[in-house]
Amino acid sequence: MLIDAHSHIDRYGDALNAALEEIRRHRIFTVATAMDVPSYEQLRLIGGRCDLVLATFGVHPRRAPEYASRLGELNAYIEASPAIGEIGLDFHWVKDRSGYPAQLRVLEYFLAAAREQKKFVNLHTKGAEKKILDLLERYDIQRAIVHWYSGSLDILRAMVQFGAYFTVGVEVHHSDEIPAHLLLTETDNPGGLKWLKDVVGMPKEIEKVVNTLADVRNSSPELISQTVQDNFLRLISDDPWLEDARAALTR
Repeated sequence: MLIDAHSHIDRYGDALNAALEEIRRHRIFTVATAMDVPSYEQLRLIGGRCDLVLATFGVHPRRAPEYASRLGELNAYIEASPAIGEIGLDFHWVKDRSGYPAQLRVLEYFLAAAREQKKFVNLHTKGAEKKILDLLERYDIQRAIVHWYSGSLDILRAMVQFGAYFTVGVEVHHSDEIPAHLLLTETDNPGGLKWLKDVVGMPKEIEKVVNTLADVRNSSPELISQTVQDNFLRLISDDPWLEDARAALTR
């Protein structure tokens, strides 16, 4: 089975039905990450329509200032979600530095909850890679996915040492530096491909990601997809929140 470990399927709009049909037809297990509360509410409805879509709750760093002063309102959503994402920091694309303390406050709130509830986290790290590594260590996060890493190689290697998993998508930056046992695949669709090539990405783009990784790593698409599936199953093994996900992945 193919794994898309970071997607924003709620943003397909009128193309949602077509996207879900591709997920079913191509057997793509999809971790659907939220940007905020309305996003998660929509993802839960979508996840109810397809057992290959795992709806997860997070607040994207761009949205953090909207929630930093009312974190208690997030508790019910965090508790309902089987995993946490998208959360993180963005000190690169977000130019307004006045919002950085809010980003940090929201991220730490989620990390504390993830530690307490023993859930994996799906992280946005742009421009704040070292700070996020420090926080993962401080909060003793046992399972972390770093989404579309594009920072320095020294921090990447430190994250590898920490044991973080890495999603590689439509841009295979640093992919040859990621050990096979920590490799995952993603599309960041529908916006990932649009950002890179001004084309709306559909779920089956994950097949191109796998093929490109096979070329870069002197491997085969079959071996890459099997490795990624094995890695994801290891990530969620024995997780009581993700029994349904394991069943969907192995049936």
